[in-house]
Amino acid sequence: MRFGKKGKLSPRFIDPYCILKRIEKVAYKLELPASMTLVHPVFHVSMLRGYVHDHAHIVSPEVVEINDGLTYDKEPVEILDRQVCRLRTKDITLVKVLWHNHDVEEATWEAEEDMKI
Repeated sequence: MRFGKKGKLSPRFIDPYCILKRIEKVAYKLELPASMTLVHPVFHVSMLRGYVHDHAHIVSPEVVEINDGLTYDKEPVEILDRQVCRLRTKDITLVKVLWHNHDVEEATWEAEEDMKI
């Protein structure tokens, strides 16, 4: 098994990771995510592939105004989707809200009644 995938179509390479330190001339210790705790973090250079620099990979940071209490105001930008959750005795309408300073993947489901306030 390679990194949780079994079979012929398992990935040959996985995501890029930061190099923490050089162990020897041909071995490097990588910073792996918590989901890969069972994988030993030291790899031989033959198992690594060089990173090809691409200007599309550069993410420009957005300025977020932080209040005195180290909080920030969440402002809804648009409603992406709507669904009705059916409980035993009532229906609850939920809306998927895209927030300011967040990506589409970080959109959250909120009760429609809360969003009308």
